[in-house]
Amino acid sequence: MALGYKARKRLALVVLVIGLPAYIALAVTVMSEAARFPRAVEFFIYVALGIGWVFPLKWVFMGIGQPDPDEKA
Repeated sequence: MALGYKARKRLALVVLVIGLPAYIALAVTVMSEAARFPRAVEFFIYVALGIGWVFPLKWVFMGIGQPDPDEKA
């Protein structure tokens, strides 16, 4: 089931406005509750968490900045 352009655009907006702040709060909470790591290790964990959310959702954001391909010109 492929999503249309407008549905993907709406989903991308929901992910960025609601999902990303929720993910950030979750990541910070988990890291604050985890065992204390050295600063360098914490830095790399935060970088991995910061980049890691994009890969499962890459399909949502592909082509969102382009004009609607289904729209009649």
